Amino acid sequence: MAEFSLQDLEKIIASRASSTDGSSWTAKLVSSGVEKAAEKLGEEAVETVVAAIARDRDGLRDEAADLLYHLLVVLHMKGVALGDVLDELQRRSAQSGVAEKASREAL
Repeated sequence: MAEFSLQDLEKIIASRASSTDGSSWTAKLVSSGVEKAAEKLGEEAVETVVAAIARDRDGLRDEAADLLYHLLVVLHMKGVALGDVLDELQRRSAQSGVAEKASREAL
């Protein structure tokens, strides 16, 4: 199986977001507006939590995939590149999680 990355998914979302032939869930989600897409993201987050608590490994895998997809759709809609999110994660990883969280709370 070929290696698949979140960057690949980001490119697929960008290419499908403007589809007009009615065959793309991504295009339908984008056309519904950011509020609806964010609502769907929240639903997927809750479903991911439920699967984790239930110790449902396959369900957790599936819901995590849905969560990542919907997160990338919302990021696309708001013009936030995955690379920018990864850069922020890299910046945060330069210090301990406790220190990083404390620095955000001080703001």
